[in-house]
Amino acid sequence: MAYAVKERFYTLQGEGANSGRAAVFLRFAGCNLWSGREADRARAICQFCDTDFVGVQGDGGGHFDSAAALAQAVEQTWQAGAQDADLARDRRFVVCTGGEPLLQVDAPLLQALHALHFQVAVETNGTQPVPTGTEAIDWLCVSPKAGAALVLHAGDELKLVFPQRDAEPARYADLSFRHFFLQPMDGPQKHENTALAAAYCMAHPQWRLSLQSHKLIGLR
Repeated sequence: MAYAVKERFYTLQGEGANSGRAAVFLRFAGCNLWSGREADRARAICQFCDTDFVGVQGDGGGHFDSAAALAQAVEQTWQAGAQDADLARDRRFVVCTGGEPLLQVDAPLLQALHALHFQVAVETNGTQPVPTGTEAIDWLCVSPKAGAALVLHAGDELKLVFPQRDAEPARYADLSFRHFFLQPMDGPQKHENTALAAAYCMAHPQWRLSLQSHKLIGLR
């Protein structure tokens, strides 16, 4: 299988339970809930996305003809970013995101990344099944979107952008996730949304507040 990657870069994970952890971000092109083009936003299922996932022209992006080639590119990014890359071999971490990564992430890619000692996280909207096979995703983060039916009802982390009409937290509270996060919706009402999310987490301790710390400190 060939893979279309928008961008690939070394940074700190800025959200959720792994916030602050060094990682290679592997952003796949394409999504099933929005084309990524502003002309289509008003008609999209997901209308609030703040990420550019169109095309393959981003930093580190491109078309990769095989799982091995893409995994090698991820390793090169890790080696270039981590000063003690060899000593930190058991801490290698790659975050597969998008767009919607599960349109492309498959068992051969997971196997190739694991062979290079990467722990693999996937951040998905939850509408696509996980790859079948013996290679597991090490960390599964599901971020539900209003109007999109979930097929993934269990994982490590449920991260709900808040508030969303018809995607209230109570709809997901009984699902089988280890961690539940509310992440304030970005945009013009970000401060109001942050206050609302904080108040909800205080009233419902099952939920924790997730802030986009990478944006707060100027990272990608």
